[in-house]
Amino acid sequence: MAFIPLEEAAARRTPPAGRFALFAYGFRPFFLLCGLYGAAALSLWLFVLLRGAPFEGPWGPVRWHMHEMLFGFAGAAIGGFLLTAVPSWTGGRGHSGRPLMLLTALWLAGRLAVNPLAPLPPLAAAALDLAFFPALAATVLPSLLRSGNRRNYPFLGMLALLTGGNMLCHLETAFPGTWEHGVALTVDTILLMVVMVGGRIVPAFTGNALRRVGVMAELAPRPWLERAALGSVLLMLVADQAAPESALAGAASLLAAGVTLARLAGWQGWRTLGQPILAVLHLGYAWIPVGLALKAAWLLASMPIAAAWQHAITLGAFGTMILAVMSRAALGHTGRDIVASPLTVAAYALLTVAVVARVFGTAVAYHPALVVAGFGWIAAFALFTVTYAPILARPRADGRPG
Repeated sequence: MAFIPLEEAAARRTPPAGRFALFAYGFRPFFLLCGLYGAAALSLWLFVLLRGAPFEGPWGPVRWHMHEMLFGFAGAAIGGFLLTAVPSWTGGRGHSGRPLMLLTALWLAGRLAVNPLAPLPPLAAAALDLAFFPALAATVLPSLLRSGNRRNYPFLGMLALLTGGNMLCHLETAFPGTWEHGVALTVDTILLMVVMVGGRIVPAFTGNALRRVGVMAELAPRPWLERAALGSVLLMLVADQAAPESALAGAASLLAAGVTLARLAGWQGWRTLGQPILAVLHLGYAWIPVGLALKAAWLLASMPIAAAWQHAITLGAFGTMILAVMSRAALGHTGRDIVASPLTVAAYALLTVAVVARVFGTAVAYHPALVVAGFGWIAAFALFTVTYAPILARPRADGRPG
């Protein structure tokens, strides 16, 4: 089945919504929670960092921050994306109503279970926190099976890997040393997901947008390069598990950096600078080869400027792509013009400042750059939340269901 951009999917697959439409489609509650939690969790982390506030929970503050940015913030974005994309890919009915409410409640339960203010006992916390991705897979599986859409079966495998990564994090208390493997597995799996999704949506949206303004850009797919990009990241995932922090992992990262950069160059991102809502997708993807090159520089040569390579991937690639996809898909799926408002453009800019400060500024002036990065991230996702909360909670602007 041909790929259909998210905002071009037919809205008729969901039942009509009333005046309150937060649970009328999968992206609505999860994109809102992603924005809220992105700002709130980082605010708590920054408060603890600056004030030295007491911190409880199954992990210390640094590990809680890492876990919640991956499984809380990014987990919500993944949930919203798949619950919206799978109906588009398969021609099935969108997820809404009570099943969507239950899945949302499960995500919330995981966040409450590991919260540092009143955490549950470790076993109960792990059980609740680990349940979300399997439940998400079970929700989208019937549509994928009925459609025979094998092209998208790998997403089920990625959800299984994310569950495994989370399990390794929770096993750290009983089996020391599993935490690092769990975080690496999770980061690499989300990266694999971003590379796969980015390879579909960035050139598709770019080609469509350029044709609308009369620019006939040739963005012909290069299947060998698409396979090489995914294969190189998968190879790096294996190297990171087999020989973490090694020269082998560094070499695999360097290979992936080169392949993903070659892929990005063919999408002609320089032509999109006049359309921020499109250009930000190219910027988000660009952080992938940058982050992978920094990872290689750190693992192979211990270059100080590359010490924050993981944040180039997580804050840069994941954070920017999540903000870009949420801001675009929310407009398209609610019947609005796909144009970034001034506040949304400001959110893009603030997030970029945050990433640059965290990745490069901390090598020069660690604490000042960390504060700039933290407040930039918080402001970016606070702006997204303020701008998009009414859009996500209200019915479509064109009166159609969804």
